[in-house]
Amino acid sequence: MSQVDHIAGHTWHGRKGEVRNAFRYSIDYVMLDAEAPLEDSFVFARNRAALFSIRERDHGGQPGQGRGAAWVREVVAAHGLESPARIMLLAQPRVLGHVFNPVSFWLCFDKKETLRAAIAEVTNTYGDRHCYLCTREDHAAITPEDRIEATKIFYVSPFQRIGGTYSFRFDIRADRVGIWIDLTDGNFGVTATLTGKRRALGLVGVLRALMRRPFGSRRVLALIHWQALKLWWKGARFRARPEPPAHEVSR
Repeated sequence: MSQVDHIAGHTWHGRKGEVRNAFRYSIDYVMLDAEAPLEDSFVFARNRAALFSIRERDHGGQPGQGRGAAWVREVVAAHGLESPARIMLLAQPRVLGHVFNPVSFWLCFDKKETLRAAIAEVTNTYGDRHCYLCTREDHAAITPEDRIEATKIFYVSPFQRIGGTYSFRFDIRADRVGIWIDLTDGNFGVTATLTGKRRALGLVGVLRALMRRPFGSRRVLALIHWQALKLWWKGARFRARPEPPAHEVSR
């Protein structure tokens, strides 16, 4: 049976420009083989209720309509990439049935266990989603030193315009995870990070997470709205939500 890893990590966001803001929070992610058999329990389960859970309908397509790893393989094939030997999902789990992932990641590995592609699955608080496919131009293995760029075309925050360039950096190891996303748009910029150690998920870790970070993604949503209130108070310009992109994946 496949092992599920728990990343009790940290996310840091820093905003530069006319209105500056920064924050750092602890956060829980899980990482698992999206296609391997999994032994469900009351601690963690796939496609059913548990303390922590992952449901395929939440990932790989629009929220609530996801198709999991099958969708990833279709995206990879449509962009002329080699079919991955293994697909890992890195996401915040459902906690007591509720989920919201500002960003989750599909990680595609070859037979040598090297990272060849990643899909950043970005969801805003309005329920819209867009995905950014990250690969090297030569389709070679993605190293921790590589910076992979994508044009921002999706509305994430009412206090950011749709424009600029994302730079993604991935450092995925057996014992830890590091992902850095830098947005540059003229004098404006945002840096977002996710870092943490990988440990086998177990009852003790889940209970510790529930005590230290109660309510799971409900807490995440509350913190997002708190930071939005701070930006509004500081005078950041509010921008109305446009229609999301017609296509669900870009590079």
